[in-house]
Amino acid sequence: MDKKLNFDINCRRCGRLATFLDEVAAEYPGYHARPVAPFGDSKPQLLIVGLAPGMHGANASGRPFTGDYAGILLYETLYQFGFSNQPESHSLNDGLQLQRCRITNAVKCLPPQNKPTGEEIKTCNSFLRNELNGLARGSVILALGGIAHGAVLRAVNLKVKDYPFQHNRAHSISDTLTLVDSYHCSRYNTQTKRLTAPMFHAVFEHISKIIRE
Repeated sequence: MDKKLNFDINCRRCGRLATFLDEVAAEYPGYHARPVAPFGDSKPQLLIVGLAPGMHGANASGRPFTGDYAGILLYETLYQFGFSNQPESHSLNDGLQLQRCRITNAVKCLPPQNKPTGEEIKTCNSFLRNELNGLARGSVILALGGIAHGAVLRAVNLKVKDYPFQHNRAHSISDTLTLVDSYHCSRYNTQTKRLTAPMFHAVFEHISKIIRE
């Protein structure tokens, strides 16, 4: 296990996910097809939590939100707000670096139909808990979607009913950490205009203000 990032590339705790990844690796020999490590600054001010690796995105490339549609708006926005050195993420060797920011997932393995079970989310939660415990005072956590929101709250032993998900809402979840919610930057959400670029930028303006204060 990587102690620094609280990650285990050899994790096979969830039998359904491990078996599925074996099947994907056989079908796509060039894909990463293993648990996907968090990516970015080891001491971030902003931790972004997604749902899980996408089949032809992070599961293929080995980097969160890299190679799929959901990463387009995310990385453009990170660059615009000074959290990265370039606006696109294509592969592990593209020179992209994150500054003051790290990206992780609530579930580190690709789930069938992109739908992890509640038990799989719970099993993977210890990795997220360790990440949150390592954040500096004043850090912000951005949850992309309801599942990520719930996983963050579970990791700090809080209940979703007490901290309901709401786009661009900030929740004080401890004396040192703030959770901010956003709709996921998925193809479906962006193409249906549930999440637009101005809406997503407003979330990052909110986050930047919290960090400054």
